[in-house]
Amino acid sequence: MHATKSAGSGHFAAVSLEFLTCLRKHNNRDWFLANKARYEAEVRDPFLRLIADLGPGLRKIHPSFIADPSPHGGSMMRIYRDTRFSKDKSPYKTHVAAHFGHAKGKEGGTPGYYLHIEPGASMIGAGVWRPDPKALRKIRDHIVGDPKGWRRAISAKQFGTGGSMGGESLTRPPAGYDRNHPLIEDIKRRDFVVGWPLADEEVCGSRLDAVVLARFRAAAPLIRFLGAALGLP
Repeated sequence: MHATKSAGSGHFAAVSLEFLTCLRKHNNRDWFLANKARYEAEVRDPFLRLIADLGPGLRKIHPSFIADPSPHGGSMMRIYRDTRFSKDKSPYKTHVAAHFGHAKGKEGGTPGYYLHIEPGASMIGAGVWRPDPKALRKIRDHIVGDPKGWRRAISAKQFGTGGSMGGESLTRPPAGYDRNHPLIEDIKRRDFVVGWPLADEEVCGSRLDAVVLARFRAAAPLIRFLGAALGLP
């Protein structure tokens, strides 16, 4: 299942995106169970092969970050939705995604890389999404303490074409910070993430792993800055 792709071939094909489009139309347990073998062959297994192929390149960028191609408990996130607190009771996500985190990281306050595959809405991301209050304070304090480092980490030159910071921000400066600080808009952030759109042609292309690793390298200074703020090696 995790064999390396053949030379010149891609990981995903058009049928991979077609399956996710069909799942959007037939998001129910009976349809999914009847098509589970198709999901595994056309979506899950190619994604796990991609994760395995990203591993060596990711280790060169950050030796402490993990690309785990295990089908359960690895980098690939579950396709099953948590519907306990949602009005939408659709049982399945209509995308597939992977998270590549630090070996010593913990949920709620650790930078990581992210890959999201969805017809017409795929993307590559990196950073810390919705850190817990303690981690959020550390990141804001690190921005205040190293403004030059922060500017370098999020420069447009660093991110290249299509890359931009995203996430939510407070409407007012957080308590304890100078509202006139030159980086106050960044200090107001609730999320510290960068993202790049990924076209369907790139998803199904033969160089998807190279494209993903190039974006990971572009985000590496941001990841290092956030890791330093949070005390990660």
